[in-house]
Amino acid sequence: MPKMKTNKGAAKRFRKTGTGKIRRNSAFTSHILTSKTTKRKRNLRQGKILTGGDAKRIQALLPY
Repeated sequence: MPKMKTNKGAAKRFRKTGTGKIRRNSAFTSHILTSKTTKRKRNLRQGKILTGGDAKRIQALLPY
């Protein structure tokens, strides 16, 4: 049986942590930043962990 292929679009957006959870970057960080508060922009820099069904779907796209 052939090897499974990694979905390259997903590979650029998500990473697996050491424990196998899926990490993602926050949205709303690229433009129109003048209207966002400093606190909001600072909090958006932190990555988030995917939960539930979202994590399951992305796990299938990132087999390795």
